[in-house]
Amino acid sequence: MQKHVDERIALFIDDPFNPILNNHPLHGEYRNCRSINITGDWRAIYKLLAPDLAVFIILGSHSELYE
Repeated sequence: MQKHVDERIALFIDDPFNPILNNHPLHGEYRNCRSINITGDWRAIYKLLAPDLAVFIILGSHSELYE
């Protein structure tokens, strides 16, 4: 899993809206946060603190994060 995370974070740093990441805003419990795809089922949720500063807050499977 670490390899996948490292690859996606590298993509994110280069282009946060690379289509592979499926970067999208969240609602409900994670409103004001965004999510990127790590694998087909795993997501990383982050909060944008400034235009050039993102803090990743949680990583997990889709079902773990969005139950």
